Amino acid sequence: MDTALITGASRGIGAALASELTDRTYDVIGTSTKGGNGLHALDVTDPHSVTALADSLKDRPIGLLVCNAGLYLDKGQPLDTGYPPEMWAKEFAVNVTGVFLTVQAFLPALRASRGKIAIISSQMASHTRAPGGAYIYRASKAAALNLGRNLASELKNDGIPVGIYHPGWVQTDMGGAAADITATEAATGLADRFAELSLSSTGCFETWDGRPHAY
Repeated sequence: MDTALITGASRGIGAALASELTDRTYDVIGTSTKGGNGLHALDVTDPHSVTALADSLKDRPIGLLVCNAGLYLDKGQPLDTGYPPEMWAKEFAVNVTGVFLTVQAFLPALRASRGKIAIISSQMASHTRAPGGAYIYRASKAAALNLGRNLASELKNDGIPVGIYHPGWVQTDMGGAAADITATEAATGLADRFAELSLSSTGCFETWDGRPHAY
């Protein structure tokens, strides 16, 4: 049984992915900032927290690492007076630096099983979707996309494929009740994408339902 580690698994897409991957016979390790309710405590912005979790799990090869933890703090911010510097710092710390720190800490466990890395980005990362607004979220998800593409190149020789995914517009606290699909639908599609991910498709940027997305 492969082990899957999912960051940000307390609710929304992360919780749905934990359920879906468990149904697909993964041994799922879910994390949240505070832990509890069966989740491991992990603050992806804190190198000591990330290292501590990796050390505690060092005897367990990771077959799938899902970097799902994310923030969207700048929704509705006005261009003229919004987007304060501390908001930029906090959102990038989770959406970009947190992804890198998590991947870095779990590289030994991924190499041990030639595991896969899945980075949850967004279609808002694409240069083809630039209507303005949500500047921090768009920029951070674009950075996560770029990070994933570069990791895919560097880790290919280690046998570790990396996929970057748009999860859809999902009915979560972040996506809102008017969104297109449920978290369960998103998780089912994403789990299918993770299963298909291989070295031949590493670096892909795909939607939850399997469509290639423009970078």
